[in-house]
Amino acid sequence: MSTSPTAVLFDIDGTLVDSNYLHVQAWEKAVDGVGRSVDSWRIHAAIGKDSSLLMEAILPGVDDETAEKASDLHSLYYKKLAERLEPLSGARDLIRAVAERGMRVVLATSAPEDELKILREILNVEDQLFAVTSSEDVETAKPRPDIVLVALERAGVDADHAVFVGDTVWDVEAAAKAGVSTIGVRSGGIGSAELREAGAAEVYDDAADILAHLDSSPIAALPAH
Repeated sequence: MSTSPTAVLFDIDGTLVDSNYLHVQAWEKAVDGVGRSVDSWRIHAAIGKDSSLLMEAILPGVDDETAEKASDLHSLYYKKLAERLEPLSGARDLIRAVAERGMRVVLATSAPEDELKILREILNVEDQLFAVTSSEDVETAKPRPDIVLVALERAGVDADHAVFVGDTVWDVEAAAKAGVSTIGVRSGGIGSAELREAGAAEVYDDAADILAHLDSSPIAALPAH
């Protein structure tokens, strides 16, 4: 008897690649570049949000011209920092383990295409991927569920046959709105309590920690394929 396919949807920044703190540094320089200042913790707390929501969080009430300049500067500074990007511990091995179980691996991110290209090169797991999303797929990203819904569609699965892996409360909230259970990871700098309060089914340190407990994780609990 045939069974429905299953999928694991992965956020990338802070989940598979150690990039969150580089984003914070890039935004710090970008904000300074438009003559403003903001504490680093406020930037970090907004990482993972849709770009317009992030901008409102770090530069509330800013005019469109200044916001566009800050966004362009962030992109410029982030690319200059990109040589420091590294996969997080266990990221590649977890993706391979999931793929070897016959589950569909989807990179469910709203990163811009230019940043996504860099992240995919860093990860170097193209042969394990079933599908990928980017900022071009939705008008508004997390915490709205749109990117998760696109990821489900591309994976060809319904919400009950997928698990989302992410590092921010915005990941958890977006997945919940799409009806998808979330595994939280602390590797993006958000604590267990916040991730659980947002609705994460389980929280692990990082991808390596998920891999070490894979057989008892929500991934293993997905319907057999």
